[in-house]
Amino acid sequence: MNRPPLPPFTAETAAQKVRIAEDAWNTRDRARVALAYTPDSRWRNRVEFLQGRDEIEAFLTRKWSRELDYRLIKELWAFRENRIAVRFAYEWRDDSGHWFRSYGNENWEFDENGLMRVRIASMRARIEEATGEGFKRFLSSDDGLFDRMRNLQHSGSRYPTCRPYPSHRYLSWR
Repeated sequence: MNRPPLPPFTAETAAQKVRIAEDAWNTRDRARVALAYTPDSRWRNRVEFLQGRDEIEAFLTRKWSRELDYRLIKELWAFRENRIAVRFAYEWRDDSGHWFRSYGNENWEFDENGLMRVRIASMRARIEEATGEGFKRFLSSDDGLFDRMRNLQHSGSRYPTCRPYPSHRYLSWR
């Protein structure tokens, strides 16, 4: 099964791959998300180590049962050949209505069919309590992810879609 765009990545196709992942994760459909990974995909998510789609689906089930009204934004950080690095931020609430934000980085490695075979995620959870009104705090002086998050505004559908991406300054491992 092919999962375009396929490696080797360009700035355009790497950004497209990141957007596809962001959109899939925001559906909170664990089966759909898991199909983007190889059957034997290896994950490191904070202190958890997973292997295979079944473990990925089980992890996502646990995650999204705790992290309610989950909204994620990913941004391309760097790419080369079959690898992509992203930074991300997401906001969520617990079952008692307290809002939180989590920030971090992910390193991805893809097979020739465009399926992710390795995902290494490092993040800092609950850095600060959030309001549930969108990301308001100015976090970075660049024109990318954190400006998009700062500009999110509350809407009836929780958060508006933030398209298109603003201009990016990509890094490429060379």
